[in-house]
Amino acid sequence: MSAAPARIPGPRRGSAQTFWHDPALPFVESRRACHSRACYRPHHHPDFSIGAVDAGCSLFTGAENGPVRLSAGTLVLVPAGRVHACNPAPGAAWSYQMLHLDATWLARVRHEYGAGTPGVPEPIRILKDARLYARFCQLNGLLFSEGAAEDKAAALIEFIGDLDAGQGGGMPEPVIPEQLAGQIQPALELLQAQPEAGIPLERLAEASGLSRYQMIRAFRAVTGLTPHAWQLNQRINLARTRLRQGEGMAALAQQLGFADQAHFQRVFKAHAGVTPGDFRR
Repeated sequence: MSAAPARIPGPRRGSAQTFWHDPALPFVESRRACHSRACYRPHHHPDFSIGAVDAGCSLFTGAENGPVRLSAGTLVLVPAGRVHACNPAPGAAWSYQMLHLDATWLARVRHEYGAGTPGVPEPIRILKDARLYARFCQLNGLLFSEGAAEDKAAALIEFIGDLDAGQGGGMPEPVIPEQLAGQIQPALELLQAQPEAGIPLERLAEASGLSRYQMIRAFRAVTGLTPHAWQLNQRINLARTRLRQGEGMAALAQQLGFADQAHFQRVFKAHAGVTPGDFRR
């Protein structure tokens, strides 16, 4: 279980910003700005940034074809080191989200599935796609939530991989060939053999001979869940059996790899609709 993210409660009214960062996910941080009138000089970041316009209009400078007026629902992808600025229209306010990804982490993820060409500058991309914007909002909402760090990392890798595949609005789920199920079998066996262990996504991918992105896509296609969600479900299925056999909740929480009994109870209720105690009765 990751440490609690450093979060500031979301703004209720007026101009405000909220920031999210989790020490368990040091390669990503996010910001939400509501009714902002702040202006920025041209600048650059050491990381890769993805901005989304939620409301109002702004003027983006830094794109190859000169300044671009951005409206709600637009995403801007800015590679590390590229000089840019994005400011509201004069006398107006706008709302936006900004995601920052560590450039080294991103390059490693992309290298796993063969995307990106070393030494070739990546252009700034401005995308207006309703499905892509909705998906970005869903991703950022997950980051700001109390969800598990493993789920957040998997969702982030999948989003980036789909962007690189040119299917930002959501790739159609593939037909599941027999070899795909066979490819993820080593990962399934690892999860089944060690239900209590927090097995890193990297290890599951390596065991299956896939990149992390390919692992997430293949695993979801075959099982309908991400590896972490599948493992949580497996733990709850084991807990059901052991509760019927009279095993104590504190011991079960420890044996199945939960942070503590309260964590076990929350996850059990989310899956079963009742607390472990009510289930046993």
